[in-house]
Amino acid sequence: MSDSPRVSGDNDSDVTAQLNARGDVAVVVPAAGAGVRLGPGAPKALRLLDGEPLLVHAVRRAAAAPSVRMIVVAAPPSEVEAVHALLAPVAPVTVVAGGAERQDSVAAALAAVPGDIGIVLVHDAARCLAPADLFERVAATVRDGAGAVIPALPVVDTIKEVDASGRVLGTVDRSVLRAVQTPQGFSAPLLRAAHAAAADSHTDDAGAVEKLGHHVVCVPGSDFALKITRPIDLAVATHLLTLPPPSAQQ
Repeated sequence: MSDSPRVSGDNDSDVTAQLNARGDVAVVVPAAGAGVRLGPGAPKALRLLDGEPLLVHAVRRAAAAPSVRMIVVAAPPSEVEAVHALLAPVAPVTVVAGGAERQDSVAAALAAVPGDIGIVLVHDAARCLAPADLFERVAATVRDGAGAVIPALPVVDTIKEVDASGRVLGTVDRSVLRAVQTPQGFSAPLLRAAHAAAADSHTDDAGAVEKLGHHVVCVPGSDFALKITRPIDLAVATHLLTLPPPSAQQ
């Protein structure tokens, strides 16, 4: 697929990305959550990392992926105009009002994606340092025929199953476990069908696809795609900003 001029995704904060008009990928970013575990303050996606909101970092890297044609952000309803103004210098982004739950925000953003875009990636602004090549890896796997794709890393900690009192019931075999990241990728019709069929709230779109009986495929994730949830995660992300993006983690 032909590439149009793009930003690097790391240091070109003063350059506006030009998305690929012939791309086949839309990136949906639900960014209306409060992020209470990160502490009081602005909505989570608007918290600062190295002087810029997490959402700006996330959009910059998504816009650097060559096959991305469209980025749709679901913002807090009271912040739609402010978020559009914030992101306009970064990339041409569509901003819609998000909902009370993540599922509602994804659905609102998905409704803005035109029917001729065949691949939709759902990405959390909290994973704001996910590199452009991770977006491309997920999209390429969908393009090759997988209906649903998730980036994931092997679990490195020992995992114990415990009861309500804290008593250990057993040790889980971590060789079959994976820590799931975003962007998660889908064929657009399958993702729309999963949202239409969802009978209860979900925080993982791949899980909604699983409930339809469809297989979900894992691809190698990235250490840079860590989720910023707690203050310590901000400290780790600040350090990662000083490093070059690594190759895919196996």
